[in-house]
Amino acid sequence: MKGLMVLFIIMSMLLVQACSTGNTSNETASSDESGKKRGGVLKVVRLSDATNLDPHFITDIPSANVLYQKVYETLVTFDKDMKIVPGLAKSWEQTDDITWEFTLNEGITFHDTSKFNADAVKKTLDRLIDPKTGSPQKDKLGMIKKVNVLDEYKVQIKLSTPYAPLLSILASNEGSIISPKAIEESSDTLSKKPVGTGPFKFESWKSGESITLVKNDKYWGEKPIINGIEFEVVPEDSTRIAMVETGEAHINDQVPVTEIDRINNSDTLNLYRTEGLAVEYIGFNTQKAPFDNVKVRQAISSAIEREAIIKGVYNGAGTLANAAMSPKVFGYSKEIKPYEYNPNKAKDLLKEAGFNDGLELTLITSDRKERINMAEVIQSQLKGIGVKVNIQVLEYGAYIEAVDKGEQDMFIGGWGNATGDGDYNQYNLFHSDSHGSPGNHFYYTNKKVDQLIEQARKETDPEVRKKLYEEAMSIEMDDAVYIPIRNYEHMAIYNNEVNDFWLNAVNYLMVNDVTLE
Repeated sequence: MKGLMVLFIIMSMLLVQACSTGNTSNETASSDESGKKRGGVLKVVRLSDATNLDPHFITDIPSANVLYQKVYETLVTFDKDMKIVPGLAKSWEQTDDITWEFTLNEGITFHDTSKFNADAVKKTLDRLIDPKTGSPQKDKLGMIKKVNVLDEYKVQIKLSTPYAPLLSILASNEGSIISPKAIEESSDTLSKKPVGTGPFKFESWKSGESITLVKNDKYWGEKPIINGIEFEVVPEDSTRIAMVETGEAHINDQVPVTEIDRINNSDTLNLYRTEGLAVEYIGFNTQKAPFDNVKVRQAISSAIEREAIIKGVYNGAGTLANAAMSPKVFGYSKEIKPYEYNPNKAKDLLKEAGFNDGLELTLITSDRKERINMAEVIQSQLKGIGVKVNIQVLEYGAYIEAVDKGEQDMFIGGWGNATGDGDYNQYNLFHSDSHGSPGNHFYYTNKKVDQLIEQARKETDPEVRKKLYEEAMSIEMDDAVYIPIRNYEHMAIYNNEVNDFWLNAVNYLMVNDVTLE
């Protein structure tokens, strides 16, 4: 009997332990009334770290992806079809060609407890357009003449000229609304410590390693189901995939196209694919010899077999581009004709440019596997016309810094349109005011192109705008500023534990509804 009593006590202790362990697990991922599991931390592995966390200084999609509609929110936003819908503003109207009024949602606070209202909107936009701020994003909203507070929850934006894409810019990362307290007290720290109104709050950034966000329990909208997000930097492609496959991570949103077959053959990996707004290209620094000579640019353009790059490097992911504007972007024209592959013409053009014995140049690229592969294909193709290409592979942050400073001869680049409007491509990539970090890494200047882009910004007739962009793109192609390669197809891999995430056409990871099994 005594032995039975001891056995009963031992079994009771084991049962208590088991229950205790179960309760601890449920704290990280419990189920709600709908049966959905709540909690857990979503782990996203990525090739590269962010370069900046201040939306007024972010110039790349991977950095914006960490914050967009997670930490920061915008007055208006995009739905899954890239249509403008309410955000922090519940309604808006355009009262004349240059006046917009926004009625704001009430009862919203920033992560530092400061109040969201019309004054907060004014402080954010005033900071962006103030020349003293030095924001590379300034010209995207530089047509804002004045921001007026009409009452606590109504704000008016006065423009200097009509600006057709205004709402699309306000819905993008550049339109992120920042805490007025952070702007006043610690504006210089926003690059490392963002403060917004979003469903997730910034917790930490270990440079080169990880960025951690935690759930905002006081979020004004529908609260996220997960407890947080960790973005971990894992440079090796195979390691990232293996981490998702084994459950060590949940999502990899920078997928090498070379691994598509492996992913499709896995029982635990799923592949998310969607058409994107971005375009990949080979660019020339038009102010740096030998590419200050248009004949050299035309020669290189004629020596690149673009179709071979799509098939051999990109495994059929994406489509062959004809311009630096995706077919999904307003203003696109199928009438733009890139240079045809013609090595003999390329050799003749080099001779006309004075390079009878060929030339030597440096091609820089970021450390994405497919871009390195593309660089090697370009190197091989140009060797056929007597051009020696030295490839320089840079970590993503170093690559951005190099092209921002104009250190490149020739480069492999991409432009991730964040609005779906042609102005975002044309003004940032080709206007002479956008040299460097705003996006014009070609350092291209053409007064006629500038005029067309500026005219298109003001034009309210959509068909007229399209014609203006078509004319500008034709001139850019004649000037051989770049070689269009690929219209993006965005991809992400996720394991069987993840439900209800999606990528939008910009390549932003949308995770507010994510659940983890």
